[in-house]
Amino acid sequence: MSDDDKPSGVRVAAAKCVRCSQPVQPRFRPFCSQRCADIDLGTWFTGGYRVPSNEAPDEGESSLENQEKS
Repeated sequence: MSDDDKPSGVRVAAAKCVRCSQPVQPRFRPFCSQRCADIDLGTWFTGGYRVPSNEAPDEGESSLENQEKS
């Protein structure tokens, strides 16, 4: 095998928390701490993250959104 056939070295960077960019702790992966994990979960619960869709909202969802705006 010649030098041209050998794969180049792979560089692996330390994982960073998806919330605050601190080094990831294996216990809380992909977060650095329980706090960052809880903040992210709270964002999901409050509707901060949404998957885009072309579908019209269900009748129950639109009435819930109207109640929240009142």
